[in-house]
Amino acid sequence: MADTQQVDPKAERTVAKLARQISAFSKAHGGAEGQVAHIGERGARIVLVGEDGGWGDLVAPSTEIAGKAVERAGITVHESFDGEFAAKVTTGPYEWKRMAGIQIGG
Repeated sequence: MADTQQVDPKAERTVAKLARQISAFSKAHGGAEGQVAHIGERGARIVLVGEDGGWGDLVAPSTEIAGKAVERAGITVHESFDGEFAAKVTTGPYEWKRMAGIQIGG
């Protein structure tokens, strides 16, 4: 029986682009781990945490595309952003100032 599953070229390009960005982040930060979270109609958020504590995120159009991208990039993926994984994030003055601004309406 032949495989009749169609590959969406646009989705495949998106997966490839996200995987390149994840791999570049990982290389720049001495390795990386991630977590994929559904964010509603917008798609899915891929949170990345580098071995050096640096962090960033990307948005994918769906959790399926995000999952394929992190798999292709070959990083460890966590089910949730808590515990030891969250403790790896290093925050600096910018983040603390930004968080304080949110709390006081800035």
